[in-house]
Amino acid sequence: MTEENRNPFKEMDQYQKPVPPELRKKVMRNIALAKFIMEVASLFSTNYSSALENLFKTKGRY
Repeated sequence: MTEENRNPFKEMDQYQKPVPPELRKKVMRNIALAKFIMEVASLFSTNYSSALENLFKTKGRY
């Protein structure tokens, strides 16, 4: 196969090695922590804008 026709993505599957369990556990824990932080930040940032909007909204009673 010539260099132009070579697909490196098909070759990636050939060189995989098993991942040590402790490294896998550490990576999965870090991903879970990052996901948790993103969800909490999203919760506060979404509600923060809504709270400010309601705070400055005038009521039609006056």
